[in-house]
Amino acid sequence: MAETKKNRWLIAASAVGIHISIGSVYAWSNFTNPLKNLFGWSDSEVALTFSIAILFLGLSAAFLGHFVEKYGPRKSGLLAAAFFGIGIAGSGVAVLAGSKLLLYLFYGVLGGIGLGVGYIAPVSTLVKWFPDRRGLATGLAIMGFGFAAAVASPIMNSLIVNVGVANTFFILGSVYFVLMTASSLYLERPPEGWAPKGYKEKVQSGAAKSSLDLSQLTANQAVKTSRFWYLWLMLFINVTCGIAILAVAKPLAMETIGIDTAAAAALVGAIGVFNGLGRIGWASASDYIGRPNTYTTFFVLQIGLFFLLPHTMNVLLFQVMLAVIYTCYGGGFASIPAYIGDLFGTKQLGAIHGYILTAWAAAGLVGPMFAAYIKDTTGTYAGSLNVFAGLFVAAFIISLLIRTDISKLRKQKETGITA
Repeated sequence: MAETKKNRWLIAASAVGIHISIGSVYAWSNFTNPLKNLFGWSDSEVALTFSIAILFLGLSAAFLGHFVEKYGPRKSGLLAAAFFGIGIAGSGVAVLAGSKLLLYLFYGVLGGIGLGVGYIAPVSTLVKWFPDRRGLATGLAIMGFGFAAAVASPIMNSLIVNVGVANTFFILGSVYFVLMTASSLYLERPPEGWAPKGYKEKVQSGAAKSSLDLSQLTANQAVKTSRFWYLWLMLFINVTCGIAILAVAKPLAMETIGIDTAAAAALVGAIGVFNGLGRIGWASASDYIGRPNTYTTFFVLQIGLFFLLPHTMNVLLFQVMLAVIYTCYGGGFASIPAYIGDLFGTKQLGAIHGYILTAWAAAGLVGPMFAAYIKDTTGTYAGSLNVFAGLFVAAFIISLLIRTDISKLRKQKETGITA
């Protein structure tokens, strides 16, 4: 067995360090009112900064996935630290200059590129370090991304009040650069043939299941398979519907259960924790029940929840339903890298993950815009939630179709035919 001086749990901690930095993008709304008050910009003008960042997250993850595979997680992490750090700190320059375009360039484009590379670099590495617990490993890192807003929001608010918007960007950019750089320097792929101590013996004795990849494909080979597009569509639907709920959760709660603005804001903040918990919880569960069963469960649950949510008047029940939706939203992100490893192997997992994440970029634009359109035209969110429930029916069917592909792959594997 190949030896290594690296501790895989410290590798996981380093991945969390990167994700908790870039995940602060979810706390962007803290800058909305301060920027509006400073420059008189509209809500949509400020919100466009976030949209550009998510768009470039998806694009950079897709186009730089091959960079991650070629140069490894350390150099990729350092590249992400440079882009994200400069993007955030540069946003302070944009504020001093009073320039929207500079803000879009620094936070949206440069920060977004840092987001994309930083998102995939540690995840593809963790899958290789945890052949025994793929779901748990990726769930840990991506949980950091989900919880980042809860960590960053109070810090951002305090800094904005005490040192101003521009200085807040300067401080955050510097801190994130240092944290991401330190985390990246510890990242490393495991040696060829490495496995956790005792793992091979446990597999041989039947005490543990082998993470037998059903194929070993390059990214360019993967995109030509139907199972790649099944994964893409499942993630797209899960994120489209979930991110729409995230975007309108506060007014939806006020409209449906009649609570006031402050109570709705507190509810959304509290339930947002389930976004992070779902990432580690569902991803860990997928190690035991399997990735196909995990995704099918997501869709079965959400078909019912999305149909019932706008008609639920009970405050506690509404909160529980919203919490479950949040866990499924986060769990979809955290389980997908392990699913990719199962179906396509680890040869170019980072690049394949990058291609799959274009579904996130597309969903980030489609979901909130569709929910807002239905609200504007019908005066209620119920219509959009019914459509989303219908989309989950389609996702459920896709989650069954992909099993046909998986069965064929298993048979090919058993007969010695590679796919």
